[in-house]
Amino acid sequence: MKFNDYTYERPDFDLFKKDFVHLIDQLKSAGSAEEVKDVIDNVSALTSSLDTMATLASIRYSIDTKDDFYEQEDNYWNEYGPLYQELNTRYYKAIMDSPYLDELKAAYPRTFIQNMQFELDSFDASVIELLQKENQLSSDYQKLIAAAEIEFDGKTLTLSQFGPYLQSTDRTVRKEASQAQLSYFEENEEKLDTIYDELVSVRDQIAKKLGYKDFVELGYVRMKRFDYDRDMVEVYRKQVLDYVVPVTKKLAERQADRIGIKDLKHYDEALQFLDGNPTPQGDPDYIIENGRKMYHELSDETAEFIDFLFDRDLVDLLSKEGKASGGYCTYIPDYKSPFIFANFNGTSGDIDVLTHEAGHAFQVYQSRWIKQPEIVFPTFETCEIHSMSMEFFTYPWMDLFFKDQTEKYKFDHLSGALRFLPYGVLVDHFQHKVYENPEWSPKERKACWRKLEKQYLPQRDYSESDFLDKGTYWFRQGHIFASPFYYIDYTLAQVCALQFWQRAIVDEDDKAWGDYMAICEAGGTKSFLETVETANLRSPFEEGSLERVVKTIDDALEAVDDKAL
Repeated sequence: MKFNDYTYERPDFDLFKKDFVHLIDQLKSAGSAEEVKDVIDNVSALTSSLDTMATLASIRYSIDTKDDFYEQEDNYWNEYGPLYQELNTRYYKAIMDSPYLDELKAAYPRTFIQNMQFELDSFDASVIELLQKENQLSSDYQKLIAAAEIEFDGKTLTLSQFGPYLQSTDRTVRKEASQAQLSYFEENEEKLDTIYDELVSVRDQIAKKLGYKDFVELGYVRMKRFDYDRDMVEVYRKQVLDYVVPVTKKLAERQADRIGIKDLKHYDEALQFLDGNPTPQGDPDYIIENGRKMYHELSDETAEFIDFLFDRDLVDLLSKEGKASGGYCTYIPDYKSPFIFANFNGTSGDIDVLTHEAGHAFQVYQSRWIKQPEIVFPTFETCEIHSMSMEFFTYPWMDLFFKDQTEKYKFDHLSGALRFLPYGVLVDHFQHKVYENPEWSPKERKACWRKLEKQYLPQRDYSESDFLDKGTYWFRQGHIFASPFYYIDYTLAQVCALQFWQRAIVDEDDKAWGDYMAICEAGGTKSFLETVETANLRSPFEEGSLERVVKTIDDALEAVDDKAL
């Protein structure tokens, strides 16, 4: 059965509510823990069917934001999502109030019960209207970004389609492409400021209505950060500043020298090599064909997985008009199907999608044994370990895609993983500041971004762009608008993935893949730090945990004659 045959039908909320409330009543009147477990199974099945419909609507709308039918469905889920969430909280409360709670805690993974408590702590019926408004504002941002149609090079381009121009070996093209892309953000600056201003206000109101000091506190609960807090994140941030930023500054100097530019400007950053960045040596069909070959050779489990994905058309990879920007992996429970969404644009990022999003998809494919929909996927920072580590485990097959540019790709990818860390931490630090100061004006937020940007990205030169120099680069970072605090997760996972790189590629540790498989199978049954322990990795929050791996990467990159690539 192929993806296009998966049936979507808008749920009848009143009918769903009737069935759901009936199950909650059964749970409350249960005479034993076994009866409660039976109800949990039934609720999980009902919730999975609901999630299936919501996910199908979301995928199909993101594939074509101009589709009137799915735009209406998107509006429906924005409006009714919080109402379904309210039912969930009733169910979670009934479990937490159950006289059999201790027996349930012994029977299920700790994260299942923790997840319920955090859901209860982040929701109340009194904030439903505010949540609806938050959902709609997030959709407004997505639609504004997807609507970009910019005239350049005799074509009408979406924001995603600028990738190859921004990496052009012709500096004039890079600069003009950057200016053209930025023009869309500049023309819509007031709209973007208004959307974000309203989002900050709404989120602050939700947090305070729920009894939190600020949205930062609520944000950590929403993100299900079961075993770390703001203070631990600060320790991690300092490590990035102490160990990573000095190396990324050095990499920027090498890049400038490599591409023959004395003063590296913001529009030069995307070009890593004078003769061009590494690019896939084939069209999308070629990439897909070799992707299948790669996963067939990696392991029996990845072979089965990739056939399942491709044979059922559970991928949508090409950039096209009206398609939402970015890339993601999601899961369609009733069909036990991962789904990968991307915007191929002819850059090496196309291969990163095939490894990164496939890492997410492989994890959820291995976790399909988990009945409870809440913990099939783990929390976000844990999810990203699976995706980012897969990028490194597939290194031995990169020659299939890059041929004689393979070493160039590996240098770019490994250095890029390190270069990303300060930016990712910057995005998180910025959000902490914004939600600690919800009364800030748009101008004050931009000033804050620029100040932090100078700390984490001291090499970045905006002297030829007044628009960026006032602190607007973050307009393009969708997570800041739609998924608050979901960004440092990538960096925490990257630190873990780089440890897998060291084990699998540098140390040739044959146990690394087995540890990776173990955390994929565990899915959301373990917290972030439990997953790190299961994988035999060091916690990024541990003092000194970054020092060794960053030095290994620095040494590996120093050993490469990058000018010869």
